[in-house]
Amino acid sequence: MVGMANMDEQERKIVMEFVHLLEKSKQLFNGLRDLPQYGHKQWQAYFGRTFDIYTKLWKFQQQHRQILDTKYGLKRWQIGEIASKIGQLYYHYYLRTSETNYLNEAYSFYAAIRGRAYYSRAAKEDRSELMVKKLRYYARFIVVCLLLRRMKLVRELIVELDRHIADYTSTYEPDDQIEWSLVLDEIKGFIHSDSLVQVLHADTNPIVLSHRLSPLTTPPVEKSQYMNLTLQEILIVGSASEQVKFSELTMDMFRMIQTLEREPQEDFNHIYDASPAPGRVPYGVPGQKGYLENGDRPARRENPHKYLLYKPTLSQVLVFLASGFKELPANGALLLYLSADGCFSTTKHPEDMGYDLGGVLTSSRRDGDHKKQKEAHCLYPGDLYPFTRRPLFVIVDSDNSFVFQHIPRYFGQPLVTLMSPQDTPPAFQDQQHNGSLFTLFLHSPLTAFCYCCNLTSIPIHHWERCQSFVDRFVTEASRLFTRSRVGEYDEVTDKLLSHALCVKLADSSYLQFFGDDFLRLLLLRYVFCDVVLHLHRAFRGRQYRPRCQPPLPEAELLEHPSLQHLVLDLAAHLEVRTHFMESHEIE
Repeated sequence: MVGMANMDEQERKIVMEFVHLLEKSKQLFNGLRDLPQYGHKQWQAYFGRTFDIYTKLWKFQQQHRQILDTKYGLKRWQIGEIASKIGQLYYHYYLRTSETNYLNEAYSFYAAIRGRAYYSRAAKEDRSELMVKKLRYYARFIVVCLLLRRMKLVRELIVELDRHIADYTSTYEPDDQIEWSLVLDEIKGFIHSDSLVQVLHADTNPIVLSHRLSPLTTPPVEKSQYMNLTLQEILIVGSASEQVKFSELTMDMFRMIQTLEREPQEDFNHIYDASPAPGRVPYGVPGQKGYLENGDRPARRENPHKYLLYKPTLSQVLVFLASGFKELPANGALLLYLSADGCFSTTKHPEDMGYDLGGVLTSSRRDGDHKKQKEAHCLYPGDLYPFTRRPLFVIVDSDNSFVFQHIPRYFGQPLVTLMSPQDTPPAFQDQQHNGSLFTLFLHSPLTAFCYCCNLTSIPIHHWERCQSFVDRFVTEASRLFTRSRVGEYDEVTDKLLSHALCVKLADSSYLQFFGDDFLRLLLLRYVFCDVVLHLHRAFRGRQYRPRCQPPLPEAELLEHPSLQHLVLDLAAHLEVRTHFMESHEIE
């Protein structure tokens, strides 16, 4: 920094104010790591203050760039560092709120760094820590682009990151060069696993499709007074030990995050500019107009609130579950998604269904002693009993998933458990690192269908035609779910007088969850998964099919001829009909 003696009074004030804002912003940013990761009100006020100071800092350096360049000696990498911190703020705010608009804001600041080449001269500073900051920026930008499905840019960033890692290791021969090589391998493996089935343009270039919920993909339903629950809180746990991952997202977590978010509807053309427009107020900055000063949430949210836990300890799972449980409003439902290795029991005569049958490992890698009677980091079905005091929707994707079918409804609240198949046919076992087939069905049913039939690419016009078969299946399954709902109401007995299917569904919580768009989508995709695997020749055997609790009716739903015919018509259209059984073979 140039000495103060060479400045006039106005220049001195500008430099001192900048230094003050810079130090204050660093102090607040460093304090973010001490905030609790759970709850809503505990951290929002602090985030608001941090956003405010960074907004002031960003505008201040834009307004006084010339003086700061000449009198303070402001370097371009320092501007990049500010933009990177703001991008991180928005990304972490997205993680805490689940609102995808904040992802777009993180993208706009990360794109500014690249578009204006703020880090381009970092290597010339001859400081290894600046190169590390640059590499970390690239890793963070790639995560944001992955979540926004900007795959062309992801591939460009990987090439650039590869080059920068090579420069870093050749220049400094650092101790962490192996770690950076692993980061690069992780992201390449992740991209490969994310494109199991490629949808192709006529020119054979791949098309990137979004699988977030949109008006076009929201399953239809005729609402009733019994469909009174909305999904409000979600806990996504990813602990599968052999699955590809990047940052702290396994492939299963990555897919479920998108499945449980709506497609942003606002116009975000500004994010594709080279940098945030000077003076533009970013989307919904906490602490500014439109946000409640006491830290409460806005009255309406686009998406349910999510917690993401990568290989957590058991205590972390329970604390975050308790937090979600506490935050549930009236008529709110809590969803727990578990993608984890099984923790198996050796108890020969199980008496307690809550603990004697094993569960799923939350953080420990599966090792030689994983079959011991009680495992410290095993989440047992019995651990969930206290949370059944409120409406609970559980998805377990594990090779020990079926032990969760015995959770009792002690408190009479709605409770549904969807469980993955516990085994995989031999032909698919060497692909499990690419993510679970069950979760893929819940995320993109048509992708999962193609994958089951060994289709690795499909032209866009075929994809769109096949998607219409899936849409028809979902519409028909939704109708079957609710077809008998129109029974008469007997005020004397206070019971709905309806036909068999409606009684089964109403008694077993399904109708109460069915009014929520996300939960209805999951339930109908579960039905699609079950019907497809039931008909598929490679999946003959009950261990290869999913289960649910309470059981859905077989004849009236899971084995309904109209649903089976739609699956077989889809197979015929894709010319993979031989993968599926003939009608006389179906059990």
